Amino acid sequence: MSHESNAYKLFKYGNISLLFILVVAMIFPYVNVLAIAFNDPMDSQFGGITFWPRVFTIDNFKVLLQNKDVITATGISVLRVIIGTLIALVVQYMCAYAFTIKDFKGKAVVLMFLMIPMYFNGGLIPQYLLFSKMHMLNSFLVYVLPVSFSLYNMVIIRSYLYSIPGSLAESARIDGANEFIIMFRVYVPLSMPIIAVLALWSAVGHWNDWTTTLYFITDKHLYTLQYILMQILREGERVTKLMEEAIRMGTMGATSSPRQMTPAAIRAANIIITTIPIVIIYPFLQKYFVQGITLGAVKE
Repeated sequence: MSHESNAYKLFKYGNISLLFILVVAMIFPYVNVLAIAFNDPMDSQFGGITFWPRVFTIDNFKVLLQNKDVITATGISVLRVIIGTLIALVVQYMCAYAFTIKDFKGKAVVLMFLMIPMYFNGGLIPQYLLFSKMHMLNSFLVYVLPVSFSLYNMVIIRSYLYSIPGSLAESARIDGANEFIIMFRVYVPLSMPIIAVLALWSAVGHWNDWTTTLYFITDKHLYTLQYILMQILREGERVTKLMEEAIRMGTMGATSSPRQMTPAAIRAANIIITTIPIVIIYPFLQKYFVQGITLGAVKE
């Protein structure tokens, strides 16, 4: 049994204490919002809500989930995450694979060209004019095409592909396989950790983005859930309309009334609705993070 010095014990317990404090500091705000979202709105105004609701209710979620704008926006956000993530993975992976081919002449020049937008860009107005010329304003394409390529993600994938023995690709070429077959049948099955990592990054980016809607979308049928959340967080009048519509449709509890619903409760429920998908998905993909990132730093 190894003997631990007093200095090491002090460091270990100090480190554990610090990490515990950080975990509590990061988790408590979310748990507090969750408790407020499930608590009676009028009771929440008295304060004192910590980790669990005092008077449990789901009326706050009914106000949101049965609103037509929120339902439509949720569908747009889910569709954007699925399509945008798939397109981004295909584009970035194929580009990364191309940069691993030894016979690719001029790849250093191409890589330098791709690095320029990382440091210099025209700004919002030229971007708006470009999207206008490409007929992407008020179009679903503005959500998925402009962010389909990321040099940073591509470099991470390329670094990971370098860790895969090149002899596998050479053997496939000897057997007559072309580059597409080698990529999809040899490299892709061995790249699932880094694909999972990049898929989560892309999905979170699409799910959380609301500025694209703000800048380039005026059609309310293309609003994303995050943009609706931003409006609710900033506009008290919109919260009032949500509550009035819920009461008119009879979706709230029998004891609920316009005066019993509060904007703070509606905002809390909206935050939970928009964050819960990422909270659920993240633990399933977290195990790939260390493997995907660290293996990308090892070359053959």
